[in-house]
Amino acid sequence: MAAMNDSPSCRIDADAPLAERNTLRVAARARWLATVRDPSALPALLARSEFAGQPVMVLGQGSNVLFAGDFAGLVVVPAWRAVQVLEDDGGRVRVHVGAGLPWDALVDWSLAQGCAGLENLALIPGLVGAAPIQNIGAYGTEVGEFIVAVEALDRSRGDVGRLSAAECRFGYRDSVFKAEPDRWIVTAVEFDLPRRRPPTLGYGGVREELAARGVVEPTPTRVAEAVRRLRRRKLPDPAAIGNAGSFFKNPVVDDAVAEALAREHEGMPVHAAGAGKSKLSAAWLIERAGLKGYRAGAAGVSAQHALVLVNHGGASGAELLAVARHVASTVEARYGVRLEPEPRIVGATF
Repeated sequence: MAAMNDSPSCRIDADAPLAERNTLRVAARARWLATVRDPSALPALLARSEFAGQPVMVLGQGSNVLFAGDFAGLVVVPAWRAVQVLEDDGGRVRVHVGAGLPWDALVDWSLAQGCAGLENLALIPGLVGAAPIQNIGAYGTEVGEFIVAVEALDRSRGDVGRLSAAECRFGYRDSVFKAEPDRWIVTAVEFDLPRRRPPTLGYGGVREELAARGVVEPTPTRVAEAVRRLRRRKLPDPAAIGNAGSFFKNPVVDDAVAEALAREHEGMPVHAAGAGKSKLSAAWLIERAGLKGYRAGAAGVSAQHALVLVNHGGASGAELLAVARHVASTVEARYGVRLEPEPRIVGATF
């Protein structure tokens, strides 16, 4: 890896390895990699002649990406992470957060400030800038509920704009940023966090975890502790084995389809998804299809959680993608339900 130049605001490296920059630990390389310390440097960076017409991707902690090949373009790593309180009226806190701040650091910050809302999203990997792209969610909460606006560089115009929550078009693991990945680079997110809010306890065993710990008053901090214990117990640690967390979205189907499947398969979890839709558990479908712990060489499905693909050591992105396709085709053949991946797949289509 050779440094092309270095400045206080940006460092650019050529032929950069990415194996240590993605949690699946897939070996891949980027033609260029720019570590950007100041978002104001982005327009000039992207205007450089050597990057003209080249693909660009933003890479944070690499917890939501599968490299099925090298990236023949520019990888941008956001390294700005300032947190600025814009307003605090005693009941709500409005805060502006740089895209490069680790997500769980923001959760900890919000709890220290006495805020509620983000506790169910504790321990989700990645950076703040990735949160609105995926509209990250867990244990009955989605981040879009608390986002006021997102600041993002519009590459089609070359300047940074501010998108309201409505303009972000948040959906289930979806947003305008995910729909148009080549247009937007998120630079900051503005949150509106209440100091008091009824806890969300009815999903994924949170209430049971609190009860097991003898918690009578489920404060945001205690809920976050419960969520972290649940995640550590259920999900493999990327530091111990390469993985990108939940690999598949929970499929959303028509109510009639869900009802028919529930009648045919006793115990199938079904959750209301609004507007005549129901959400199924991808983990349940995969496990009941006999694929929990499935392995093909060094690539496989976690024996700890059926929703997680794992790299046992040395698996290529193509091998992991082949496992993902096998899982999806097996589930579709058995249940007639199509699974879609959560991570961005680079160098191939699903």
